[in-house]
Amino acid sequence: MTLQKKIGQPDAGGITPISSRIAYENRWLKIREDIIKYPNDLDGMFGIVERNEFAVILPLSTENNKKTVTLIRQYRYPVGEFMWELPMGMWELKPDATPEMVAVGELEEETGLRAKNMIHAGSFYQGAGYSTQKGHVFLATDLTQHTTNREATEQNMTCHSVPLVQFEQMIETGEITCMVTIAAFCLLRSKKLV
Repeated sequence: MTLQKKIGQPDAGGITPISSRIAYENRWLKIREDIIKYPNDLDGMFGIVERNEFAVILPLSTENNKKTVTLIRQYRYPVGEFMWELPMGMWELKPDATPEMVAVGELEEETGLRAKNMIHAGSFYQGAGYSTQKGHVFLATDLTQHTTNREATEQNMTCHSVPLVQFEQMIETGEITCMVTIAAFCLLRSKKLV
């Protein structure tokens, strides 16, 4: 998502962009460098990561009167760790896809699950101090299992269902460290959806 700033005109925060250039670009992101002037006349610069919007999905099932959450576990190269996460993703090759389309597609791609009910709980920015990326949070219920269709780069991904209570304990003990997973759960919990 590119937030259009007008060179030479103060934005809503009173910051005036002086110049803007794309410093780096690949199919997943752009890194933009903006030279700016603060309202107090101080010169500055922002390095901004532009990324498409993404969807994060909490798949919730009830088995034997106990709620379970489906998580994925995958290796995250930038931090060098395997991480527990909710299913999530963006469609860099389909920037016009709706958040709902992305949520349905990512859920099935990563977990093989299809949801009869998909509730959009809200959205948030991931790293608003350096990125334009916005995430949409969904609760998926009434699930049926199908085949996964993971990308070739997701072959180290595994899928696991855990009791909701265990999922919460994994957050509490620091076993889950994915900020997006934690924020999505907090949003869903604050709306009393889980």
